Amino acid sequence: MMAANLGLLINNPKCRSSHQNPLSKQYLSPSKVASPSQPPRRLLKLLQLHQQTVRQLKSCSLPLVALSFPFFLDPKDALAVGGEFGLLEGRTLALIHPVVMGGLFLYTLWAGYLGWQWRRVRTIQDQINDLKKQLKPPIVAVSSLSEGGDPASSSSSPSSSPLESKIQQLNEERKQLLKGSYRERHFNAGSLLLGFGVFEAIGGGLNTWLRTGKLFPGPHLFAGAAITVLWAAAAALVPAMQKGSEVARNLHIAFNTLNVLLFIWQIPTGIDIVFKVFQFAKWP
Repeated sequence: MMAANLGLLINNPKCRSSHQNPLSKQYLSPSKVASPSQPPRRLLKLLQLHQQTVRQLKSCSLPLVALSFPFFLDPKDALAVGGEFGLLEGRTLALIHPVVMGGLFLYTLWAGYLGWQWRRVRTIQDQINDLKKQLKPPIVAVSSLSEGGDPASSSSSPSSSPLESKIQQLNEERKQLLKGSYRERHFNAGSLLLGFGVFEAIGGGLNTWLRTGKLFPGPHLFAGAAITVLWAAAAALVPAMQKGSEVARNLHIAFNTLNVLLFIWQIPTGIDIVFKVFQFAKWP
């Protein structure tokens, strides 16, 4: 009988709740028991951090792609030769350099001719001034002056002297030279020569690297570099020349003369390189 009553008390919910450990309510507060509908605070912080990171990556996605792109490339793609550059390695582009440099050589001679003609304009004027200093004043007869004669009629013979004829000839020649506008034409020719010459000198070396993967140290390469430097040095003397410096003018002529000599010296090596282009390069 006592056993039956004890079983009923245990199975009764009200009695079972009253016999629970009173410390459970004291130490298990609602703040410490995680509710299934609300995630923990640590998880919320992780979610917020993830969202912020995603937003930042969206704003810098393009720079990150640009920085990481080279790491996905095959190293051999950065090397010359082998068809990676297509037409840039072909025979057509390789033949542009010798054709252009051949034209620049002839244009250099033309620019030198224009400069020499302008120099003649200045030197002829100096010759005229020197000849005028050598002229003697007309001799007037003293006897005719004392008798009250006309000084103009008693002057020397009306026929001009050889010096006067020479002066007149030089004046006519200088007038013809001035009509040619050699100063402006020489300046324009030099400017074009400097621009196209430097551009093609660098382009020739770049094309060699594109075709072969390297440069070939030798007379043609070094002479081409020296020609480029002489072009720049000659152009740098122009302001001093415009101020009348004879030293600058003489250096300008010397630099360009040396430039032409180097050009002539490297024509055979350039032709030899053209033959190699036909031998190893392919169309186009």
